[in-house]
Amino acid sequence: MRVRLHRNRPEPWNLRRQGLKHGWTVAFWAFEWFCEWIAYALSNWSFLEVLEYLSSFGVLIAVIFYFGESGNRLKQKHYQAWQVINTAQGKGGNGGRIEALQELNADGISLVGVDVSGAFLQRIRLQRANLARSNFSAADMRDSDLSFADLSDADLQSANLRQSILRSANLERADMTDADLFGADLAGADLSGAKLANADLRNTNLANLKWSDTLDLKNANIFGVKNAPEGFVAYALKHGATQKESDNP
Repeated sequence: MRVRLHRNRPEPWNLRRQGLKHGWTVAFWAFEWFCEWIAYALSNWSFLEVLEYLSSFGVLIAVIFYFGESGNRLKQKHYQAWQVINTAQGKGGNGGRIEALQELNADGISLVGVDVSGAFLQRIRLQRANLARSNFSAADMRDSDLSFADLSDADLQSANLRQSILRSANLERADMTDADLFGADLAGADLSGAKLANADLRNTNLANLKWSDTLDLKNANIFGVKNAPEGFVAYALKHGATQKESDNP
C-alpha cells in the first residue's frame, strides 16, 4: 500500500516570482507552481486516501479467493488428466497419457483399474503408484520406473518392460504372459501367484524376490537371471522354463 504524504502549502506566486532571476524561466516556474498547488490539494483530499485503502482491500480479497479456490483448481486439473487418459483408451501412441498418469500419481490419486492397453509409455515414472487391477497389456513401457508400485492382479500381457525398474513392486497374481522383462530390475518384487508363461526374463535382477510355488513359468526364458533366490531356477526349469541366450526359437 502506498503511503500518502501531506504536502506543505506552496508559497504565494508573488513571492515565488520575486526569486526568479531570468524572465524566460517564468513560464516554466509558473507551471511548476501550478502543479505544486494541485498536488497539495490532492494530498489533503481524503477521498483519494479511501480509494487507496479500497484498492489494497481488493487485492486482499483477490488473494483470499485465489487460495480459497485452490481445491477446485486441483479437481479441475485431475478431471482433465482423467479425460486425457479415458479419451485415448484403446488407442496406440502416447496421447498425453504419460504426463497425465504421472501428474495424478504425484498428487496421490489412486490409479486402480486404469486402462492404458497398447499405449506408448516409454520412461514413465509411477513410483509407489496404486495400479491394482490395471490394464497395461501390450503397452510399451521400456525404461520405466514402477518401483514400489502396487500392480497386483494387473494385466501386463505382452507388455514391453525392458530395462524397467520394478524394485519392491507388488505383482501378486499379475498376468505377465508373453511380457518382455529383459534386463528388468525385480529386486524385492512380489511375484506370488503371477503368470509369466512365455515371458522374457533374461538378465533380470531377482535379488530378494518373493515368489510362490504357484508361479507360472512355462516357456519363460530365464537365461542369465541375476541374484535368483534359492530354488527359483530349479523350480522354473522343472515347470517348463528355458535358458536360451537368444530369443529366437
